[in-house]
Amino acid sequence: MTNLTLALDVMGGDHGPHVTVPAALQALTIQPNLNIILVGDKTKIEPLLQLADTSQISRIEIVHTTEMVQMNDRPIHALRRYKQSSMRLAIEAVRDGKADACVSAGNTGALMALAKVLLKTLPGVDRPALVSSLPTSKGNPAYLLDLGANVTCDAEALFQFAVMGSVLFETVEKRERPRVSLLNVGNEEIKGNDNVQQAAQYLQDTPQLNYVGYIEGDEIYTGNVDVIVCDGFVGNITLKTSEGIARLLVHQLKKGLTEGFLVRFLARLIAPRIQKVLSQMNPDQYNGASLIGLRGIVVKSHGNADQEAYLQAICLAVTEAQRRLPEMIKDRLESILLDINS
Repeated sequence: MTNLTLALDVMGGDHGPHVTVPAALQALTIQPNLNIILVGDKTKIEPLLQLADTSQISRIEIVHTTEMVQMNDRPIHALRRYKQSSMRLAIEAVRDGKADACVSAGNTGALMALAKVLLKTLPGVDRPALVSSLPTSKGNPAYLLDLGANVTCDAEALFQFAVMGSVLFETVEKRERPRVSLLNVGNEEIKGNDNVQQAAQYLQDTPQLNYVGYIEGDEIYTGNVDVIVCDGFVGNITLKTSEGIARLLVHQLKKGLTEGFLVRFLARLIAPRIQKVLSQMNPDQYNGASLIGLRGIVVKSHGNADQEAYLQAICLAVTEAQRRLPEMIKDRLESILLDINS
């Protein structure tokens, strides 16, 4: 297996090196062909490497910087003010061919802005989109995009997201002509704002895509569609709401285990099955969203990810690098968009 190198924005996220460094060491343990560049303050990184063994240390490079993008920084500030930020240097490692992918739990807007400027988008793509897979009742995943990289989107952007999501699904899931839908406030053609309705018209006029119409929020987890498209404002709220519901149900289940005998009996009886289902919605299990449409691989982790969750994001980046996703989707993406624009 070919050796891979990841660049990690060690300082990004709510917990910084105390989560990212242990997760990196864990990844090195389970991925023997992996090398990691830790980008951040070495005075905070080195003490966390004391428990690492020699084989791990030999596969780690530290790129020192004390500069970091804050979670409340505007993207334009990240571009102009933080020329040596851990986030920027990690992305530059991908741009310069020193790393095959980068992972950051930092500011989503800044990550998108820096990635777009430094890595550039694929031909025919105006904006990268943040996408993640969600579990469904039928067992097949549904890809939801955008998850927050683009808060406002015009019809053209939504259309491009549909194309990229469809190509990504085909590439990763190995299934042709995935069912593409627009997330809307109703199934009727007259529903939705102007951008959604115009995007629907674009999709209806594109036979290369398997557009199946609108989908409402309560249908996301049915498994009836494969790619669900919306702007980042709607997508981020949808994702966070789903996570909140999953946590609420787990809390209620645990609460039931402390109540009367009959309730405890029934709760224990169904708990394993319910917890298995809810674990699929747990962000720690599917943490890591891909910023697609770029000429390099960038994975965004939850800002509040713990070690296990951050490890999931690292593993996602490894998988995408192994499959060379940008290269694999480039030809299909160009073919569809060129046919549409010709």
